Amino acid sequence: MSNRNWRQEFPQIKNGLVYLDSAAMSLKPQRVIDAIDHYYQDLSVNIHRGLYPTGVEATDLYEQTREDVASYINADFEEIVFTRGTTASLNLVASSYGLQNLKEGDEIIVSELEHHSSYLPWFEVAKKTKSVIRFVPLTKVGRISVENFKKVLSDNTKVVALTYVSNVMGFITPLKEIIQLAHSKGAITVIDGAQALPHLKVDVKDLDLDFLAFSAHKMLGPTGVGILYGKKELLDQMNPIEFGGDMNDDVTLTEATYKDTPYKFEAGTMPVAGFIAFRDTIEYFNRYSIKEIESYCMELYAYAIEKLNTIEGIEIYNPNTDTAIISFNLKNVPPHDAVTYYADKNICMRAGQHCAKLVTRFLGIQSCLRVSFYLYNNKEDIDRFVETTKEAILFFKNMGF
Repeated sequence: MSNRNWRQEFPQIKNGLVYLDSAAMSLKPQRVIDAIDHYYQDLSVNIHRGLYPTGVEATDLYEQTREDVASYINADFEEIVFTRGTTASLNLVASSYGLQNLKEGDEIIVSELEHHSSYLPWFEVAKKTKSVIRFVPLTKVGRISVENFKKVLSDNTKVVALTYVSNVMGFITPLKEIIQLAHSKGAITVIDGAQALPHLKVDVKDLDLDFLAFSAHKMLGPTGVGILYGKKELLDQMNPIEFGGDMNDDVTLTEATYKDTPYKFEAGTMPVAGFIAFRDTIEYFNRYSIKEIESYCMELYAYAIEKLNTIEGIEIYNPNTDTAIISFNLKNVPPHDAVTYYADKNICMRAGQHCAKLVTRFLGIQSCLRVSFYLYNNKEDIDRFVETTKEAILFFKNMGF
């Protein structure tokens, strides 16, 4: 196990809290909280407008975040669009690129592993353009494979919209070969990276990504902060979908012109404090190796799985996952009943369909429990979770479940 004492940097961990819901929302290190406080206490002004000192400082910090994010994923400065989250980023691509370019008979490839934010925007585009949604057949265990992708790829494929890491199964999609195949047909790729960025070092040029969306709140950053990476030549072709202040060049009674990429997509006042603080998140990942973080998380996962496999009365849906996510149920116990037992023990985890109903239907279940581990967890957290699981099974058995 790592010797890093990451846990002490997260002030939310107190009063015996066991936080196992990082796939939904990561905790925040003190340095990120301090960056938000600095903005509100010392600046609290808008960006791109005032020439007074605090206005200049806020703008500089905001744009430095764009520079740091671009460097972190090996993109160019102009290829980083600030949004309000992965959902907003994916909707931007669908509502702009999708509606501009797709027509009747064109095909969009998705999968049953998709979060609703990755699937529903293209579902709506297909309805409006009369294009066709095609699903990659999942393997028996629920993975996206290159061979199965080839089965749905055709000369009519125009968009491939896939998750990089499933938020339910934790599987990593073999993107590099899939992207090469998509490009061989002239299709563009739109990748949901929300679950990937906290666990993987992503190089957009190495993968030859067309679009990548991710959120700060999954990777130790603030809420309301999203990133859309897009190849500049594609972003330049796209029309804005929101209009208002700070995205226009000129406005007259009869016409309007808009700024260049990326600013034409950033209408109105953005969540300035969040984007300034996200810079500290990127610095955090630069300071600590993402490989070391993920190795630690997978050690916790292996430790948990070994212990869970000794318990009768539990069904695990992804026993050979690629990231530190475990989706499971207590046999014969509705997940929302089960999760209340854990909550009473101060163990934070998730029950439901995880905004991915296609996945739960594929698994043949209505919903499930999910735990996800991150760098601030430790073996003591796992031990408490496992012991509570044993207690919960006995409790519900005695209740007649």
